Amino acid sequence: MMNKNDFAKKPPLGWNSWDVYGAAVTEEELMRNANFLAEHLKQYGWEYVVCDIQWFEPTASSMDYHPFTELVMDQWSRLLPAENRFPSAAGGAGFKPIADRIHDMGLKFGIHILRGIPRQAVHANTPILGTTATAREIAHPYSACRWNTDMYGVDPTKEGAQAYYDSIFELYASWGVDFVKVDDIANVKLTPEEPYSARGEVELIQNAIQHCGRPMVLSLSPGPAVVEEHEHLCQYANMWRMTDDFWDDWTLLKAMFERCEAWAPYVSEGCWPDCDMLPIGHIALRNEERWTRFTRDEQLTMLSLWGLFRSPLMIGTELPDADDFTLSLLTNEELLDLNQNGSGGTQIVRDDAKAIWECHDGAGRKVIGWFNLMDEPQQITEDYGPVHDLWTKKEGPLDAVVPPHGVRLFRPL
Repeated sequence: MMNKNDFAKKPPLGWNSWDVYGAAVTEEELMRNANFLAEHLKQYGWEYVVCDIQWFEPTASSMDYHPFTELVMDQWSRLLPAENRFPSAAGGAGFKPIADRIHDMGLKFGIHILRGIPRQAVHANTPILGTTATAREIAHPYSACRWNTDMYGVDPTKEGAQAYYDSIFELYASWGVDFVKVDDIANVKLTPEEPYSARGEVELIQNAIQHCGRPMVLSLSPGPAVVEEHEHLCQYANMWRMTDDFWDDWTLLKAMFERCEAWAPYVSEGCWPDCDMLPIGHIALRNEERWTRFTRDEQLTMLSLWGLFRSPLMIGTELPDADDFTLSLLTNEELLDLNQNGSGGTQIVRDDAKAIWECHDGAGRKVIGWFNLMDEPQQITEDYGPVHDLWTKKEGPLDAVVPPHGVRLFRPL
């Protein structure tokens, strides 16, 4: 039995295609960003390249989903990469050629999947590898995704349910997958009395990872995950989303302080509550193409909070277009040290005007994040003495004026 906590001893650092390409990333776009990550960010610890949703859909073209569309599937009810978008998958190669190229760069490869079994497999009643049960026999008829029509949930009590998940993770292991983001699973409510209805499938998935023999980080989406279920999440997953999709909106960022406060006691090795991706730089190329709506101060606030809290860090941007400011966010070694090696992240103050977090860095030194939650500048009245500012790198008296939605991240000297 592998210890799943060994798969993610520190919060995973990487890039995910969703914020840039939605449901429609291609092989060329994926590899373009992987090459940039390897050349410019790997030295700072960034290592995962994650292909997000709908890689099995030939007609995907935007951030929108196509209801009841035809998917690429093998004879065993398992989804495969669409060859028109991922040409190296031809001839049954799947994602192995892409994974091999990413591994050759010294990086790791991840994919997104949806909980359950393909709807078209259920309708055709196709077989499942390793069992006499069929797709229709293991599908849960009342457990379908509310926002995507591709899948039915799997009934974990049915004969063949574990065999199905074993079969798809054996396939992913043969491709060389290192990270799996499973969607429509962290916050499934089949009844009001059951706010975490997919727990059985979470267990099937972790069992399948153990059975496949290849370490894979297991990330669960979307949120908000249920805080009261922290023990189950810690036992079976490595990451779980604390929020629904997070975008470049100050209201969503401000709300994250409350979410981080609630989840901070459960941050531990191999168990990482997830604030979601970092929508910075050039994003949404398939829809409302734009540069992030976050101000620079809001971006500093986001990275500071994610760092102090020790959230996984998944970049959501077109990396080759990154400007100097965006790169400065991703290459700040002191911020990354907090995230990767820090401890004790705790919110000690939060009111309508401010939030104050404390933690210890990798060397055991106290670090303070003083956040202005208001729309106008705010004065820090506490006397912290001389400090080292982790963003400006200046030492001396604290710059006590915090801009709107901004932060002072510092270490008392």
